[in-house]
Order: sequence, then C-alpha cells, then structure tokens
Amino acid sequence: VQVMESGGDSVQAGGPLRLSCKVSELEHYSDYCLAWFRGEEREGVASVHSDARPKYADFALGRFTIFQNSSTFILYLDMTGLKREDSVMYYCAAMPGRFSRCSLKSKDYGYWGQGTQVTVSS
Repeated sequence: VQVMESGGDSVQAGGPLRLSCKVSELEHYSDYCLAWFRGEEREGVASVHSDARPKYADFALGRFTIFQNSSTFILYLDMTGLKREDSVMYYCAAMPGRFSRCSLKSKDYGYWGQGTQVTVSS
C-alpha cells in the first residue's frame, strides 16, 4: 500500500482548501480505514471506514469533511473556515483490515504519505 497526498497550499484565513490522497493497492482489500492527521505529533483530524462512516476530531467538526471515492481510492479532506492554527503539515494514512470503527490514533495506521503543507495567513 502506497499513500501520496496533494493539495496543500497557502490560503487566506476563512478560505477553503481541498486535500487529496491517492492510496494504491487498496483494491485488494474489502475493509480498511483511511484518515488524515496533522502536525509533528500526528494529531488525528478525521477518519473514514471503507463503508463510508466518518469520524472527526472536535476541532474539525463542522469545518472539515472527509470522504472517499471508492472507485479510484482517492481520499479527500474538504476544509472550510481555515484558521491560522490550521497551518501545519497534513498526513494521509491507511490501514487495511477488518475494523468495527476507524480511530484517530496514529499508532493504529501502518501506511503513511509524506505530507502536504497547509499555510493559512490572515
């Protein structure tokens, strides 16, 4: 499984931004978890199960939306109302396997991308 993020950019506060993540070889698995993390400490942002059930960190609720295209295995993170404190590196992570729910703990994910930088200016 290989993971590659894109979409990071410099944006104005309050603006929107969409991050994308291509996950290869995921078609070999019927169940999996995908997630977005951020920062050096890999803070959980949002996760989504292969059956499309999302989970959000409190700070992401109402501002961020995670969804996937299950045909192309591309994961997205739509961010709105961006704040300066959202300025950080964002990472996409994947974990094939049968899970009842997808966590927001970095230790639960085995495959990671290199990250994409988001910078929000006021």
